[in-house]
Amino acid sequence: MGEPVRRVLSRPAYLRELDASQVVEVGDVGTLAGLVAAGGVVVLSGAGLSTDSGIPDYRGPQGALRRHAPMTYQDFTGSPGGRQRYWARSFVGWRHVNKAAPNDGHRAVAALERAGLLDGIVTQNVDGLHEEAGARTVVDLHGSLDRVVCLQCGDVSDRGVLDDRLRAANPGFEEVARRALALPGADGEVNPDGDVALPDEAVDGFVVVDCLVCGTGALKPDVVFFGETVPRDRVERCLALVDAARLLLVLGSSLTVMSGYRFVLRAGERGIPVAIVNQGPTRGDARAAVRLDAPLGRVLPALAERLLP
Repeated sequence: MGEPVRRVLSRPAYLRELDASQVVEVGDVGTLAGLVAAGGVVVLSGAGLSTDSGIPDYRGPQGALRRHAPMTYQDFTGSPGGRQRYWARSFVGWRHVNKAAPNDGHRAVAALERAGLLDGIVTQNVDGLHEEAGARTVVDLHGSLDRVVCLQCGDVSDRGVLDDRLRAANPGFEEVARRALALPGADGEVNPDGDVALPDEAVDGFVVVDCLVCGTGALKPDVVFFGETVPRDRVERCLALVDAARLLLVLGSSLTVMSGYRFVLRAGERGIPVAIVNQGPTRGDARAAVRLDAPLGRVLPALAERLLP
């Protein structure tokens, strides 16, 4: 494989809060393939893996956090108005996420798992694209937009059923939203959480429905909002995967939030090497044995091509 390639990259301004002042690129696809070939790999994936499927990330150069304040758990649970705003906007944005298809990166990850090289996938994404691509051992760390949970009785139901109910309760809303998004200056971008910005006047008349099981409970997407805690049993399952891994492979995550970064720290505590593929710097760069700053849609298919018959 030759000597690893080392290249210093300047850090973009939008990630100045990261600890490291530089990204040091170490290795190439061949170096990465040499680590993955021995198997025992656990993948930690983030929003950067789904950008080629048309779902934006949070912290990339065009990331959602540059133009969008995501719904917080406190806003959602604290007021009917917060829930109305979320469901009106998500009623429009969810369709885009629901129609998204796995990209070459997702398919390459699934192929590596089928070949026995990956022992599990921990994803910070809520789009379900790993599973749709054929991956089997996937832990949805932050939940899934395909499910809805009642905050009162705990019933979990299908998002498609809720979508039908919201459409019936809000005849003509899709046209109202379409006109609002066509106005000059409107931001029609769909965010990773399935939210799309709508003006207050479009949201005000939206009717929110309650749980069908208990009759009065407020419904919430079965995802972990900003400010909400990931269920402990789910975290423990992910930590167990990392503890048993031979390599932690981070794909498309800046690792800015502790929710994902904790697994890099855990790997370090256990002496497990970490490899990172991401466009732009990450919080874990200084801890990576291999670090590639490159598009996942190019790296992952090339990796699979090297390792699979």
